[in-house]
Amino acid sequence: MVCDVVSMGGAAAAVVALPFAVLSVGGSASDVGYVSASSLVFLVVSLLLGGVVADRLPRHKVIMVANALQAIAQAASAVIVLEGAAQMGGLVALAAVRGIGAGIYYPAAQGLLPETVAAADRAQANAINRVGRNTAQIGGAALGGSLVGLVGPGWGLALNAVSFAVAGALRAGMRFPLLPPTPAAGMLAQLREGWQDFVSRRWLWVFVLEFSCVLAIFTATISVLGPLVAITHFGGARSWGAIMAGYGAGAVLGGVTMIAARPKRMLVVAVASLSVFALLLFALAVPLSVPLVVAAAVLAGICLEIFSVCWMTTMQQEIPADILSRISSYYAIGGYALAPACVVVAAPLASFFGTSTLLTLGGLIIVALTAVVLSVPEIRNMRRRPPDPAAEARSASSA
Repeated sequence: MVCDVVSMGGAAAAVVALPFAVLSVGGSASDVGYVSASSLVFLVVSLLLGGVVADRLPRHKVIMVANALQAIAQAASAVIVLEGAAQMGGLVALAAVRGIGAGIYYPAAQGLLPETVAAADRAQANAINRVGRNTAQIGGAALGGSLVGLVGPGWGLALNAVSFAVAGALRAGMRFPLLPPTPAAGMLAQLREGWQDFVSRRWLWVFVLEFSCVLAIFTATISVLGPLVAITHFGGARSWGAIMAGYGAGAVLGGVTMIAARPKRMLVVAVASLSVFALLLFALAVPLSVPLVVAAAVLAGICLEIFSVCWMTTMQQEIPADILSRISSYYAIGGYALAPACVVVAAPLASFFGTSTLLTLGGLIIVALTAVVLSVPEIRNMRRRPPDPAAEARSASSA
């Protein structure tokens, strides 16, 4: 978990610094979007490769390679920004490299925790991990803002490069007495096996379809529509910063809540929690006063963390460990599929229909999707299973 906290803190600082880095070298607002989109697109493209590699090789070593790739790309970005020699083509290309690193990292990280934590403790471990990551995100964003204001955005990127390098180095100390054997099947055969397993689980692909829509709406709200409301009605960036701080604080509270909570119907709780984000959209659509929007953001943060822990624990319970990284890569591809397009069209649609109308529609879509997904019997009927002592004993003896 320490490794994730370190890298997440640095990444949060870079999220704040990157737009200002692009603008500091003469880039436009559109250029900021191109750099961000480059990272996201190449993340999606590399997820399948990352899933197969993570199911074939020791996952902590795969993560070390991903961290090294991210560190090199971010260090190069920092150098050219600090030297004043950055060109948009170079920043877009380096963002693509970071996206590839993230695509390799994600499936391996999803499969690593079940290797290191007993089944009975995974829900608590997921919650503790989320608390650490969200706390680091809040601190990293604050530090990134300070660095941008005091010494320039290039140093925020440099901090992120160092955080990736440190996280990778910390993982070098991990030891697994018995590493999983490399499958005899080729990579394409493994991809087909993962896809067949993915589509055979109706609860999984139905939920991924919902999550893809919700994540696209969430991304458009956080990146475009919310800031537009803040500029028009709340006086600008300071109020939006308070709203986002409320969301971050709620995320920490949600993770703390899930350290002790053990809901039996994990998928029902996950789906219901995800729907609460609609309240933030409705609050922005009115818009309510800033304190009330902050309260809605806190509630959204709490419930989205409850969703995250329940969902990760369900995946770890239901998906065999030897295929978990591949299934996670398909899940992530589905989740991110609509986000880039939704971000691109959000501003034009808001200009045509109105920001409030678009936010209201987004909230209604989330509520409707929740009702549809909860109608699926596999989702309603899935229960948390008690740990299998025999399976735990076999796992311990094999290690």
